[in-house]
Amino acid sequence: MTWPDSVGILAVEVYIPNTYVSHQELETYDNVSTGKYTIGLGQTGMGFCSDAEDICSLSLTAVHGLMEKHNIAYSDIGHLQVGTETLQDKSKAVKTVLMELFVKHGNSDIEGVDCLNACYGGTAALFNAINWVESSSWDGRYAIVVAADIAVYASGAARPTGGAGAVAMLIGANAVLTLERGLRHTHMDHVYDFYKPDMNSEYPRVNGKLSIECFLRSLDITYKGYKMKAARKEGKDKVDSSHFDYLTFHSPYCKLVQKSFARVFYQDYISSDKVIDHLEPYRHIQSDYLNRDLEKAFIAHSKDSFERMTTPSLLIPRNVGNMYTATLYSCIVSLFVSKSPEEIVNTRIGAFSYGSGLASSFFSFKVSPELERVRRFCSSLSNIPSFLESRTKVSPEHFERLMKERELTHHLPNRTPSFEVDKLGNGTYYIVEVDSQHRRQYARTSFLESHPRSHDKDRLLQSDCAPHYCPHM
Repeated sequence: MTWPDSVGILAVEVYIPNTYVSHQELETYDNVSTGKYTIGLGQTGMGFCSDAEDICSLSLTAVHGLMEKHNIAYSDIGHLQVGTETLQDKSKAVKTVLMELFVKHGNSDIEGVDCLNACYGGTAALFNAINWVESSSWDGRYAIVVAADIAVYASGAARPTGGAGAVAMLIGANAVLTLERGLRHTHMDHVYDFYKPDMNSEYPRVNGKLSIECFLRSLDITYKGYKMKAARKEGKDKVDSSHFDYLTFHSPYCKLVQKSFARVFYQDYISSDKVIDHLEPYRHIQSDYLNRDLEKAFIAHSKDSFERMTTPSLLIPRNVGNMYTATLYSCIVSLFVSKSPEEIVNTRIGAFSYGSGLASSFFSFKVSPELERVRRFCSSLSNIPSFLESRTKVSPEHFERLMKERELTHHLPNRTPSFEVDKLGNGTYYIVEVDSQHRRQYARTSFLESHPRSHDKDRLLQSDCAPHYCPHM
């Protein structure tokens, strides 16, 4: 079998919890300086989950929404992988819970399980799914990749960098977003910059300074490696950031994205013959990742390009926060929400994925040159801005109470969530109860269609919109 053409992302569904807390209000509540979170982190709002939601409910909501919105037959899925670092069980994969959606439609022949390494798991799952489509194992069906996480931190300085959400992606040939073959570079290493050794706690242990150094060093290595491969493939001496129309990055917080973009321009500068007097003092200090003067100089140098190439990708991260594995893909979705189809058709999108510990890759997507397909893709995501505006804002005091309740109960058996189900959005899965054996039962809130369905002729309508109860063992 020959490789199918243009393998990548055909459709996307994003699930964001219906509740959020304002970073501006958190600044006041935490008694920190004005702008510490809104300017220093570059954040506006942080989405979060109550005790009624968990990693499986988030993933169920995203996958069911993807299937429903795009009229995909459940029998047409042959591969499903989940990237997450939110461990609910040390043995049972989130993917197996998602199988309840497929088995009841007669399809249990679906390969793939979960991928784990901090925020990189979604990218690992994406690469695995695309490799499956391009391999001798492919049977002609679609793959689905789910990137989902609940990012929570102990009360203190790190708590405002949390978030929650899920992105489900339909993978196949003749994609709207094609992963460019042969154009990715990976860097992995062994470090303890961020890790979760306490299996009874959702909270990580974080070395913030080390994590930023590892993030930027990995960006340097993977970006330089990508540029070498792109130059070789295109028969050029070298390529630089002008190779891309847009650049997206994993976004723990949006200010780090701006620093990362500046780092790309720094790498371009030191690999060129250009001489700009006020930038020359920084040419030979590239291993100093925390040099504030270098950082400021190249943020200023790259500011206009950043606004054009990357700021449009920050809509969801700025308003929802860090969704760990889902964050990079929420950035890519944000591009299609923020830009018109005419502005994004036939463009190249660079992507940097990072997961602590560490695993990282720099790669790229090519957007389809077919304007009508890009229009449909954009249209399917057009409800996101209005949804972000319609979410329920929770006071910092209420947020802290909900986080404390989650901390005390998330791992316990024999419990029924206290959060009111009617405050969840339409079509949202939630926990009904956790029994004495830690087995969870889920149900779905009623579904009211608020977006246009896909009417592609090559897809079948296979919807089950009625509310239903799903016991999982």
